[in-house]
Amino acid sequence: MSVIVVEGGHSLEGTIRVHGAKNAVLPILAATVLSGGKSDVENCPALRDVAATVRILEHLGCSVRREGATISVDSSAMQRSDIPECLMREMRSSVIFLGAILARFGTASVAMPGGCELGPRPIDLHLSAFAQMGVNIREAHGIIHCECPKLHGAAIHLAFPSVGATENVMLAASLAEGTTVITNAAKEPEIEDLQIYLNRMGARVQGAGSDTIRIDGVSRLYGAPHRVIPDRIVAATYMACSAVTGGTVELTDVCPKHLEAIMAVAREYGAELIVEENRIIHRAPQRLRAVKMIRTMPYPGFPTDAQAPMMAALCYADGTGIFTETIFENRFKHVTELTRMGADITVEGRIAVVRGVPQLGGANMCAMELRGGAALVVAALGAQGVSRIGRVHFIERGYENLTEALSGLGAKIRKETEDEQREKKTHIVCP
Repeated sequence: MSVIVVEGGHSLEGTIRVHGAKNAVLPILAATVLSGGKSDVENCPALRDVAATVRILEHLGCSVRREGATISVDSSAMQRSDIPECLMREMRSSVIFLGAILARFGTASVAMPGGCELGPRPIDLHLSAFAQMGVNIREAHGIIHCECPKLHGAAIHLAFPSVGATENVMLAASLAEGTTVITNAAKEPEIEDLQIYLNRMGARVQGAGSDTIRIDGVSRLYGAPHRVIPDRIVAATYMACSAVTGGTVELTDVCPKHLEAIMAVAREYGAELIVEENRIIHRAPQRLRAVKMIRTMPYPGFPTDAQAPMMAALCYADGTGIFTETIFENRFKHVTELTRMGADITVEGRIAVVRGVPQLGGANMCAMELRGGAALVVAALGAQGVSRIGRVHFIERGYENLTEALSGLGAKIRKETEDEQREKKTHIVCP
């Protein structure tokens, strides 16, 4: 496996484009199976998770073609309604196909999904909602079998505003008979983006962005073009990279509205921000100030996906800050690796106390999951010496050409192949 090698201490300066949102493109690609036609989805980043989604579409019988950042999906020849374990295990969000396949064929069989190990993320909310829509559900040997000759609308209250469950119900309800109302729905921008795409296909969805979404089922949908929104977590990561290096970075193709919680934290740690319609200039202070409290919350609160990169940045701050993780119970895996660099972090359950230190030092580290891996890159950019980060496949699930993007800003960062590691005898052993 390749590793990322970072020589820290180089200021980042310049302009960087934020690519399309991973968490938006995946459900939109799943939604293409609803139409039985052709859809062109623009601004699709070249990510491992996107490639895994394409493999699922092809397995189902869809014709998929990528040209640059546009993925064209023709689902007219789709015949299968099953997704095997080997494909489902690649990412947790693959469960989003369940609602789309059910709506298209009235039957679906999928293996339990995989992905980053962040603690229990049960799909009970998804299955409970489907049951209310008339779906007969059986689970056997790790396979979920769902059958329903015709889905019907229902009043669905989510016990937690789950993004995945909200999206799955939206997909299934678009072709159901009658009206479905989701209360306590997730409000994330990716939900709004999915609504826009579904409505372009001929669906009747309203309310995305609020806690109540209404879907009036229609008899059929049609292929439609769509451009995916920018990735707010990638933008937050680039801001953290700028923060630890003391540089000035201009982010383009962003939606500042989606980043309000992130920008509030950036201002608190001392950054100067210039905000325009689709760009943000982040000018880092000479020394970061501690942020007293960051509590992850569903949107519009501080996103759990930005917690790890921001924690890495605030390891360099003057003072002490507290992170409270309310979404996932096992999202501090990056802490052990950051302490290898000299970070002073104490974890107690879902609370991490970060005491800023004058400087971190380069170290050999292993990414344990996607956002934690990005955090290690952030920390390494500001450190003294060279850091080597293994398990980069986790990082590549959500960041397109991260090393090239940061190199363009002046970072000393590169990928080192397995052959190069053997030649230099620099192989990292990861658990």
